Amino acid sequence: MRQLLTKVFGDGNSKQLKKLEKIANEIEEKESDIKLLSDSELQRKTDEFKERYQNGESLDDLLVEAYAVVREAAVRVLGLRPYLVQLIGAIALHHGDIAEMKTGEGKTLASTMPAYLNALTGKGVHIITVNDYLADRDSKEMGQLYEWLGLTVGLNTNDLSKDEKREAYACDITYGTNNEFGFDYLRDNMVLYKEKMVQRPLHYAIVDEVDSILIDEARTPLIISGSQKRSQSNYMQADSFVRTLNGEDDYTYDEKTRNVQLTESGITKAENYFNIENLYDLNNVTLTHHINQALKAHVVMQRDTDYVVQDGEVVIVDQFTGRLMKGRRYSDGLHQAIEAKEGLQIQKESMTLATITFQNFFRMYDKLAGMTGTAKTEEEEFRNIYNMRVVAIPTNKPIIRQDYSDLIYKSVEGKYKALVQDIKERYEKGQPVLVGTVAVETSEIISKLLKQAGVKHNVLNAKNHFREAEIIQEAGQKGSVTIATNMAGRGTDIKLGDGVRELGGLAVIGTERHESRRIDNQLRGRSGRQGDPGESQFYLAMEDELMRRFGSDNMRNMMDRLGMDDDQPIESKMVSRAVESAQKRVEGNNFDARKQLLAYDDVLRQQRDIIYEQRQQVLTSENLREIIINMIRSTVTRNVQAYTQDEDDEKWELDGLVDFIHANILETDEINANDLKGKEPDEIIDLIMELVNKKYDEREEELTEEQMREFERVILLRTVDSKWMDHIDQMDQLRQGIHLRAYGQTDPLQEYNMEGFSMFEEMIAEIEQEVSKYAMKAQIRDNLQRVEVASGTKAVSGGRQNEEKKKKPYIKKENIGRNDPCPCGSGKKYKNCHGKNA
Repeated sequence: MRQLLTKVFGDGNSKQLKKLEKIANEIEEKESDIKLLSDSELQRKTDEFKERYQNGESLDDLLVEAYAVVREAAVRVLGLRPYLVQLIGAIALHHGDIAEMKTGEGKTLASTMPAYLNALTGKGVHIITVNDYLADRDSKEMGQLYEWLGLTVGLNTNDLSKDEKREAYACDITYGTNNEFGFDYLRDNMVLYKEKMVQRPLHYAIVDEVDSILIDEARTPLIISGSQKRSQSNYMQADSFVRTLNGEDDYTYDEKTRNVQLTESGITKAENYFNIENLYDLNNVTLTHHINQALKAHVVMQRDTDYVVQDGEVVIVDQFTGRLMKGRRYSDGLHQAIEAKEGLQIQKESMTLATITFQNFFRMYDKLAGMTGTAKTEEEEFRNIYNMRVVAIPTNKPIIRQDYSDLIYKSVEGKYKALVQDIKERYEKGQPVLVGTVAVETSEIISKLLKQAGVKHNVLNAKNHFREAEIIQEAGQKGSVTIATNMAGRGTDIKLGDGVRELGGLAVIGTERHESRRIDNQLRGRSGRQGDPGESQFYLAMEDELMRRFGSDNMRNMMDRLGMDDDQPIESKMVSRAVESAQKRVEGNNFDARKQLLAYDDVLRQQRDIIYEQRQQVLTSENLREIIINMIRSTVTRNVQAYTQDEDDEKWELDGLVDFIHANILETDEINANDLKGKEPDEIIDLIMELVNKKYDEREEELTEEQMREFERVILLRTVDSKWMDHIDQMDQLRQGIHLRAYGQTDPLQEYNMEGFSMFEEMIAEIEQEVSKYAMKAQIRDNLQRVEVASGTKAVSGGRQNEEKKKKPYIKKENIGRNDPCPCGSGKKYKNCHGKNA
């Protein structure tokens, strides 16, 4: 059917290749003119291209001439001349597609042309590799070419300092691994100062071994983990304090909004209990948080209604179904506060500080391209998720490798026996052998059997160290036997030693089929590079995992009926087709799983984009007053609406509203319930905001412009970071339990989307309320410093919260009462601060 459709409509790949070949031929035609240029004339072309780009020419306009320049420079600097097929692959890469180029076809050299062209914009090009060795090798080898042409080259590794990373990212072309680029993105969105960021906006990336990075690793999220700076003793102390409070005098509880907060009396008790001057001082943020959560645990959260205690653990009760939600935990320290209330062991708080999947990280680039030897089997996934076409580039020379039909044995023992005998025979005649295994354990079994057979060999268990590439490079030498997991040494060519071609080239032997055809093709492609001879053979057993999963019983029974023993293989194209069909099913299942993961992660991605954008605004804006005033207005509006819901204004809960305003926004003498009577909700909001703006103006007058702006940044960063980290944890917990909703005939993804949105809205409201409280209530100090709310193993280390605070020198200019706050801004009474010796 597919052949028929191809006849009628034409092969899409062939059409695409014709277009690319036409452009490649134009580059070929330029070669004679470019050859005539001197070295200095050729090098000056870079500045000329940059100027033409700045004057309005597009990169597509410059492509033919720029590629011709890079090609000639490669001949002069590296002694390498890109073939026509490499030009075709290079053009596909510039278009944001995947160039499928077989092993040994020179992908690395092909990538230099689109990297150079796109670097002319000055926005930076990232070349992503699967390991540090390849990044280091390519940055040095290809770096000679770029630098000769006047571009800068950087290498981004995990042992660099922030300044060194920033320098590497500032280069025209930056090499590094997918992990390092992804972690740097997350770290940049945790910094406290914009100057500490290392990355520029993500412009253009060329991903080497693109199938490995964007498909095989797509289900593994990047996570920066750590522990929040809250100790168990904090929960115990807050719990002990809350037990001393008197409900009528020390706190108010609104049953409708389930909101509980300290009164003036409660605040005074807290200051006395913890021996502090001002509960709402910024230095007491953590303490205030613990008190609030302990208060909520005791007053709002009811045992056997909101939660139960079972086997020494607090288990949440679903408010809608009444079912126990095992494994779920309340966020923001509330779960720990309940554990303290119930006298249970306090569990550690959430550990995830930042997370992103490779799928969503790489989709943030303005343009993304990739190259690999094997991508066509996953074309649907690349197109659907990354909007990238796969262009299969022809080889420079025809492939003459012999790919034999699979040999299928009844048992694993029979398979191993035949496989070792085959390897020994090839070894004795000097033909190099590469043995590919799916699992590390298999490589160790084969190694043991080869030792017993007297066959010298190397074992590579894909641990991505620098020795890996060396072993793979030596695998083509006469008499060499190398056992490697199928993925080991990707990106490294196996060149044949002297006399090996006459022996049949490199023999690749697979010990079983991988669940992905792509990985098997990758292993086969190790042999037969650039028209070299070679052979490939897979040995299978009925007990192999893939065979077991997809109905090998019938075939095993047939082998038994025919009286076949362990030493007799079946060599059948029908069996090979059945195996390939099984692989297609597994690939389909895996694609569905990755699509599902992306659908869930997209919910968090939208939220992450909003938070990171807000964070950028905080770091880069000169004045944050408007943002904070808007947050206060939002908080005030939300609460005015909550307390004035009834159509009968006589039933409005103005006393409750005033309690809230006193606790979070204004002082007790600034507003009372009588001030609000007879007013519409909008008028109440305007009145409160008028007082807020007046108080804010007074704060502005007390401090320098610089101090006020830094104070705004500190409260916004602390609040956003701490709430966001708790939210990530809460979303993770929701995700883990959401699949159970399917039993209730609901779509788990839709439920996750809706609940995730609701939780995000709640988090935004909490951020606004907390920022409002600290903006209006905190004692402003002149020595504010931004401090991380949590630290992680991958997170930026920073924040100097342990340094001793220094008092600002203060010259007394007026009469100050001994019990008045000290004007230096310390938060202490004058008699305990600068008034000590007065």
